[in-house]
This record gives sequence, structure tokens and C-alpha cells, in this order.
Amino acid sequence: MNAQTITVASMVVLGIFVLAPQAQLWFEQRQNIADLEDQVKASKESLTHLKVQRNRWNDPAFVRAQARNRLFYVMPGEVSYVVMDLGTVNASDNSGTVGEALAEKTNSTDISTKISATKNDWMGSLVQTVIRAGVESPVIKQ
Repeated sequence: MNAQTITVASMVVLGIFVLAPQAQLWFEQRQNIADLEDQVKASKESLTHLKVQRNRWNDPAFVRAQARNRLFYVMPGEVSYVVMDLGTVNASDNSGTVGEALAEKTNSTDISTKISATKNDWMGSLVQTVIRAGVESPVIKQ
């Protein structure tokens, strides 16, 4: 091999070593840009979906239908019936109605006595706070 071939080969190798990190950085940045563009696209689709939902909730008929379905609201003069799954109803209940049985199951006297018994006089503290706020003048710290 002559000197010219060795010089050209060494310049090519040196060029590869110098440019390889820059090429890798360029490819990583292109990948990050593509990922961010995908995120922007997903956000725009989500925004479009939310705008559609907002427009639906601005419609009084839709709100009325949701209140009927989710909250069991009825219009004046209507009667609402709730059909229950047979697996959740106690067959040995003889108290009269399923509603009474469910009410007895959910209402407990233990809970109400614990809630009504307080450890301090909150009403007296409230009155005292209101009176002090009206009578006392604020202290200015210097």
C-alpha cells in the first residue's frame, strides 16, 4: 500500500469516529420528536372527545336521561320501580318488602349513637368564637 491509500483510509476512519456520535444524537432526537408528535395527536383526540362530551352535557334532554338512569330521578307524577337481582334478595325475609329489609340492613343504631355523642361542647365553642370575634380588637404586632 502506498501512503496516499493509507492517508485516505485513515481519514475515512477518523471521519466515522467524529460523525458517529452526531448521527446517533440526530436519530435519538428524531425518535423523541416522533414520540412527542404521537402524544400531541393523542391529546388532540382526547380534547375532541371531551368537547363532544361537554356538548352532550349542555343538552337538557341528555342531562334528564342521565339523571333518570344514574340517580333514579323521575318526573312529577311518574312512579319509579327498581328491579333487583334475585341473588341479592334474602328469600327468608318476612318483614314485608325488600325495601324494608335493605333499610334495616343499611341503617344501624350503633352508627347513629356514635355520631350523635360528642366529646366536647362544639356549640358553646362556636358561640364563644363568634362573641370573641365581635368584641376583641385585633392585636397589631410590631
